[in-house]
Amino acid sequence: MNSDNNFELIPAIDLKGGHCVRLKQGRMDDATDYGDDPAAMAAHWQSLGARRLHVVDLDGAFAGKPANRDAIRHICEALDIPVQLGGGLRDLSMIEGTLSLGVQRVILGSVAISNPQLVSEACRAFPDQICVGIDAKSGMVAVHGWDDVTDVKAVDLARQFEDDGVAAIIYTDIARDGMLSGPNIEETVNLARAISIPVIVSGGIATVDDVTACAEHIADGICAAITGRAIYEGTLDFSATMTELG
Repeated sequence: MNSDNNFELIPAIDLKGGHCVRLKQGRMDDATDYGDDPAAMAAHWQSLGARRLHVVDLDGAFAGKPANRDAIRHICEALDIPVQLGGGLRDLSMIEGTLSLGVQRVILGSVAISNPQLVSEACRAFPDQICVGIDAKSGMVAVHGWDDVTDVKAVDLARQFEDDGVAAIIYTDIARDGMLSGPNIEETVNLARAISIPVIVSGGIATVDDVTACAEHIADGICAAITGRAIYEGTLDFSATMTELG
C-alpha cells in the first residue's frame, strides 16, 4: 500500500437512540447495535490510530432535526482527533449548534438538493467546516434517509458546489452501504475526476483490499474512505490497515 500519501481511513459511528449502530442500506429497521457507549467506542478507534471520526445522527437524519446531542458532545470530549458529523442539519443555526458541541466539520445531505443556497451560506459562515454528503443509487441522488431516489445525477449535484469552498464530498453508494460488498470505486472515481472538491468514499468497504483500491486513486481526488460494519464485525483489521497506510 502506498504510504507516502495522506489517504485517510475514517471509522464511522452511527447514533440511534444514544447507541452505536450500523444499518444495512440505510434501513432504520435493519440496525445492528454495537453498544450503548459511543464515546468509549470513539476513543477505541482513536487509540488504534484513527485521525478522524465520522459520526451520523441517524435519528436526526430521519427526523430532519438534530438529535443525540449528549452522545455527540461526549464523543467530542473523549477525542483529540477531529469529528465530522451529519444528520438532520437543515439551517445555519442547526449547523452552529452542532459545531458548538465540538464537531469540526458538518455534513449537509438532503438539504444540499432542497436548498443548495444553504451550502454556499454555510461555507461562508464556517470556512473549511462544511462537507456535502451525496448518497446515490445507480448514479442518481437519494434523499430523506434514502427513501427517495431523485432524477438528479450525483455528478451534476457535486458540480453545483465547486465554487462554494466545500471541504469534501462524501459519496455513498446506498446499494452497498453496510453490505460488506466492496465500494463502488468506478463510480466514485468518475465523480472525483469530474470535480475539484476532494471525495470521500463511503459504503461497502469490507477488506484491506477495498481500502487499497480506494487509496490508489488519491491522484484522482479520492482523499479518504469511511468504514463502519467491516471494523465492527472484523472483516477489516483497522489497526493493521492504519499501519499499512502509514
